[in-house]
Amino acid sequence: MQAYNLSELTSIVAGTLSAHLDSSYWVRAEIASLSVSNGHAYFDLVEKADSGLLSAKMRATCWSSLYPMIAAYFQSETGTKLQVGMNILIEVEVQFHDVYGLSANIINIDPQYSLGELARSRQVTIARLHEEGIFDLQKSLVLPSLVRRLAVVSSHQAAGYEDFIHQLESSPFAFAHTLFPATMQGEQAEASLIRAIDTVFEEADHFDAMVIIRGGGASTDLTCFDAYELCARCAQFPLPILTGIGHTRDVSVLDMVVHTPLKTPTAVAAFLIDRLTEQQEQLTYLRQRLQHTAERQITLRRHRLEMLAQAIKMYNPEQIYRKGYSLLTASGKTIRSVQDIQPGMTLTTHLQDGSIHSVAQ
Repeated sequence: MQAYNLSELTSIVAGTLSAHLDSSYWVRAEIASLSVSNGHAYFDLVEKADSGLLSAKMRATCWSSLYPMIAAYFQSETGTKLQVGMNILIEVEVQFHDVYGLSANIINIDPQYSLGELARSRQVTIARLHEEGIFDLQKSLVLPSLVRRLAVVSSHQAAGYEDFIHQLESSPFAFAHTLFPATMQGEQAEASLIRAIDTVFEEADHFDAMVIIRGGGASTDLTCFDAYELCARCAQFPLPILTGIGHTRDVSVLDMVVHTPLKTPTAVAAFLIDRLTEQQEQLTYLRQRLQHTAERQITLRRHRLEMLAQAIKMYNPEQIYRKGYSLLTASGKTIRSVQDIQPGMTLTTHLQDGSIHSVAQ
């Protein structure tokens, strides 16, 4: 039996691979994990079957001499950072090291492939929301005339959140706002947002609307706002939702399904303030109109009362007596015809200055 030193075996493996492998390969894969240390990026790449089970997995490295350039190039082309869950097309060199074993070194990336995958995933989300009949549910909700009690989903450390609150508190209106903290970007954003939204749902009776604002941070890392689970939650939410998540490149799926999408946190604040200003102007107009109507009705009623008073005065018996007329009664009843008089009946003739009693013959 021939025995080999370990180094001899690793040399055989390295030589065999070197002889049969191309210098590099373009590979499609999903990023299962990604960490950066000392400028080096370490990936776990996976491929999943239709069932969702793993069909392949490999570790890959992008060294510090290339990773900053590759990451910057990818972000400039796609508008988002490399992150877990993303499907990528990369060029790799497959090598076998005597100490570190098999490695796949990333040397290039095709951003257009990821853009296509993001667009495909986005369209799948939109189509699914339509198929389930929930895409337009938020649009059917009525935004209350007075929106003052706000559930705000954002990061309390974000500058945009602070700007939003400052603008509300600087207005002449008394807004009541409660923050439900959430991570607004990165790998944990979708799960964090869903947790915050579920918490608002439990207290929905205390609010007029929910506001989702993404204040501060880069304009990238926005793919979570195209995720199905988040968009489905918001589409079916019982309160009207306003968004200001700063999408500068495109409108997110979340923007499509909420009641009122706006570009930035300050735009949301301005919308709410302007809406109350319009309501106040409408109330002022209605108050003035009501006052005018009331004054007009009072004038009409006073005029009618004056006319009735004149009529009463005109038909007062005293007025009739003064004109020379008299009134004939018997037993308190007015005599209007001689047919009403019987012999022996006591009659009373009413004149201006007194009454005369007589007996009928």
